[in-house]
Amino acid sequence: NDAQEFLDKLGRKDGKEYRLPTEAEWEYAARSNGKKERFPGTDNDNEFGDYAWYTGNADKKTHPVGQKKPNGLGLYDMSGNVWEWVQDWYEENYYGTSPKDNPKGPESGEYRVLRGAAWSCGPLSARTSSRSYGTPDDWDSLRGFRVVRSK
Repeated sequence: NDAQEFLDKLGRKDGKEYRLPTEAEWEYAARSNGKKERFPGTDNDNEFGDYAWYTGNADKKTHPVGQKKPNGLGLYDMSGNVWEWVQDWYEENYYGTSPKDNPKGPESGEYRVLRGAAWSCGPLSARTSSRSYGTPDDWDSLRGFRVVRSK
């Protein structure tokens, strides 16, 4: 809810439209234009720490964005550091029943999707395919969001 409020204020400030990415948009961007990357930026387990803050290198804290290597699209911190809210409502098996191209997620639900994992997670949770969820009023220092400008 706080992320949505921020996006609304940002839009009122400059007259543009902002939103959270859909889950499909987030994953496509994390995979550097849809590549079959295990982690954003690399498929190599030994290189994971070059791209992400996680339990093995974060010193139990969040870090400023851009201190690790970017993925193939030049996006930083797509894995690790903080979980990122996306626009979609969570449904455990949605990808099994969703449209193949650019699914938008369920129309409603109790939980919203979180992607990317946080510094408190290991590499398994930070894979490009991993997902989690929370209620829209959940807040803690392990959650953040990425801004998409619609127009």
